[in-house]
Amino acid sequence: MWPWGHAAVGYLFYAAYTRLRYDRPPDGPAMVLLLVGTQLPDLIDKPLAWTLPVLPSGRSLGHSLLFLVPLVLVAAVAVRDRDSEWATALAIGALSHAVVDVLPALTRGEFAYTTSLVWPLLPPPPYNEQGRTILGHFLSLEPTPMVAFELVLALGVVVVWWRQGRPGLRTMRDGVVETWDRV
Repeated sequence: MWPWGHAAVGYLFYAAYTRLRYDRPPDGPAMVLLLVGTQLPDLIDKPLAWTLPVLPSGRSLGHSLLFLVPLVLVAAVAVRDRDSEWATALAIGALSHAVVDVLPALTRGEFAYTTSLVWPLLPPPPYNEQGRTILGHFLSLEPTPMVAFELVLALGVVVVWWRQGRPGLRTMRDGVVETWDRV
């Protein structure tokens, strides 16, 4: 799945969570952490596998529940005095990313492509990643039905986000302005 697809799925899960738990849409800093969480597995794995050959695959450490669950628990402890929603948002984002990445393989019965969830207990999925780069990955984007689905999903989620008051936008804007003022 592409970054916009992960962001869209993560937002839908988190918006449903906040609606069910608090009867309100998402808000504030939790939205920033949700966005980070939805991209975190790829931000860890792709550079460390494709740029610095430290990891065996672009779907290994950052996509593994053996890494993500402890990471989320550490985050929950780190922010426990502030707002537990921050850790929840990060968790929903990161875990939804890892699970959604394996759904197509699960539906096709290609279980070898789901091993990222328990890496390093099982080898990484058998993708051909020889010579991959992050820029090359984006340049290889082709107009497939899945890419079209992800774009439509992302656009639909933007409409939902807009109708819910654009949660997180003020937090991000204020952070940029504050950082700019320090420079």
